[in-house]
Order: sequence, then C-alpha cells, then structure tokens
Amino acid sequence: MTIASPKMTLEEYLNYEDGTDTQYELENGELVVMPPESELNRRIGIFLIAYLLQQGIPAYRLTMKTEIVVSGSRATTRLPDLIVLSEELATALEGARRSTVMPDMPPPMLVVEVVSPGQGSRDYRYKRSEYAARGIAEYWIVDPIQQRVSILEWVEGLYEEKVYEGDVAIASPLLGTLELTPIQVLRGR
Repeated sequence: MTIASPKMTLEEYLNYEDGTDTQYELENGELVVMPPESELNRRIGIFLIAYLLQQGIPAYRLTMKTEIVVSGSRATTRLPDLIVLSEELATALEGARRSTVMPDMPPPMLVVEVVSPGQGSRDYRYKRSEYAARGIAEYWIVDPIQQRVSILEWVEGLYEEKVYEGDVAIASPLLGTLELTPIQVLRGR
C-alpha cells in the first residue's frame, strides 16, 4: 500500500520517522508500507539463515531487514528478506546509524526475496532489474506460491536465471552445489 504523500528524496526518507513500527520501502519517491510477513515467509528466512550459518558464512555477514538503496528513476530502497554481505560491506555497515546499504557502499553478495501473495511482479520484474543495476552478484527468488526457487547470477550487467523445483539440489554460483532442495526451502525446515 502506497502512502499518499508528496514525493520524497532519499535523504528525506532516511530521516523520516512516523513514530510507529511500520516498515516502508521507498519506491520512486513514494512510501510503500511493507505488510507483516506471513509465518511461512518468516520461517523460510530463518531456515535459510540457519542453513547458511551451517555452510560457514559468519553470522555478522548475514542480515535480515537491512535496506538497499537501488537505482530507479526516483529515490528507491528495497527491504529484502535476507542479505549475505561481503567482508567489505559488513565493515562499511559497522557503526552505521541505520542498517542501509548506501549507493557508495559495495553491493551485497547475495539477496533473497521470499514472494508474498500479490507481490510477484515486484520480485520477478522490478527488483530483478534494480538488483542487477546495483551489481548484486546473486539474487534468489523463493516462491512459495509457484513452488520454486529461482537463482539469478549477475553476468555482464544482467541476470541469468536457473529455476529449481522439487527435490533437485540447488546450485548457487557463489556457494556451489548445495545439499538443499526447493522442497526444504519452501517448507522452511
């Protein structure tokens, strides 16, 4: 749901405080309310964090609810479900006033979006082009509705996509072939 308000600059958004716990994305200068996560989406995110920790990714390089400033015709931020930070980005975020990946910071290594009902076009279309423009090496779209996991690898400015369904082992360009299947991810266990 977009809030009826004048268009905001990135600076205005970063300083915006409405006195509530409401989370927003800034989309083309407009505040967009982020609805609460479904239990399944929350479970998928936590499952992936636990799995990535088991794969040896340090906890300080895994984050949920960290914003990313992305390219757009106007000021736009995204709030992915899960981000794997590079060492350089983890260092750049240390001591930051706000957990926001700014344009002058290195891009995340991996971003995961879990599709919510009615939000498919945002994850498959808009975020795909925004994350590619930001140079994010790998983007996962976990889709409980279509029962698939799409792994997108950034190659020469665009994403090349591989779709995984069922009990096929997921292969990540950054992490290699995983002992992880879409069925496990989509169940969140």
